[in-house]
Amino acid sequence: MEQTLYFILLLIALCSVSECVQRQYYFISEAKTWTEAQRYCREEYTDLATADNMNDMNEVKRVIDKGLKNYVWIGLKKTSVDEWHWSSGEPALYLNWSTGQPDGRDEECAVIKNGQWHDLSCSAARNFICNNTNTGLVFVNQTMNWREAQSYCRQNHIDLVSVRNQNESQQLQQFISNDSHISGDVWIGLFRDSWQWSDQSDSSFRYWKSGEPNDVNEKCAAITDNTLGHWNDVLCDKHYPFVFCLWFVLCPEKLILIKENLTWSEAQRYCRQNHTDLVSVHSEEIQRRVMNVVKQASTEAVWLGLRHSCTLGLWFWVSGQTVCYQNWAPGNGTGEDCERTVRSGAVQSGEDQRWISRPETDRLNFICSRN
Repeated sequence: MEQTLYFILLLIALCSVSECVQRQYYFISEAKTWTEAQRYCREEYTDLATADNMNDMNEVKRVIDKGLKNYVWIGLKKTSVDEWHWSSGEPALYLNWSTGQPDGRDEECAVIKNGQWHDLSCSAARNFICNNTNTGLVFVNQTMNWREAQSYCRQNHIDLVSVRNQNESQQLQQFISNDSHISGDVWIGLFRDSWQWSDQSDSSFRYWKSGEPNDVNEKCAAITDNTLGHWNDVLCDKHYPFVFCLWFVLCPEKLILIKENLTWSEAQRYCRQNHTDLVSVHSEEIQRRVMNVVKQASTEAVWLGLRHSCTLGLWFWVSGQTVCYQNWAPGNGTGEDCERTVRSGAVQSGEDQRWISRPETDRLNFICSRN
């Protein structure tokens, strides 16, 4: 009981002080089947581990670095439902299939051709396009299968390109049109599978070992390689000496759309008097929840708890969190004119639902959060 209380207090403390960290991983040195490990984690902690990206995987590898002698369960299990995802770990909310596509039962990866997407066997060899933090889109004039292209992008750039909205689709098409070396179809980061995380997370991040998954009877995922941390599909009834569990550090919040047209300061006062505060969007997960909420708004933009400080020359969340995750629309979030009016942050209720900078005197709907 004392240990449980300690972990609850630790979780509360982490929720109150963490800014960008969303998960904390712990290594449990007990041999169990996947189902037994899941039950243990849910009863004693939160759930088996979920990984959203390579940063998560690097942290997982650090935690188990000295304990891995065989396999280590993670919270990924095969289901009967096939869904399309982005390699970067984001759900495929925007789709731009060519007419009649997708049409292949065994074609589980996607290429772009003439501005639209086609499904294709992942084993086919194609050129591909990566994302890079510094240079943007990068065309790789080498033919690889989809998994090889994914590994190349992750090792040398960030990942295979994601196309999350109409704006990014147009940018990608313009990039392809401007590069004379690109002809025919090229890989993008879209793939289809039926694997689901134990905590029901939307994360589509995958880190399979080459050639895996390869057996329809092996429906649970485990880390098999201590150096790279790649995954393998494994029979779920196997007993392995090590499992690790996931702590959620991000405190859940309920989002409430208020369809009153108020200035930013009035909206903040309303939220603090009636709920908790204007919403802070410090992760992709919360952004997706905001996107669902703002669809019902009656104004073209909706206030967030985002504020610009002319003194410091930066944006901040009024809840006290640092602006780590960002989702600005082009031309917003930089170069604020402090001579005219104080600027505050809003999210578009239509278009790409990106963040925009607006004068605080504008009257908009707004989103409150409630713990």
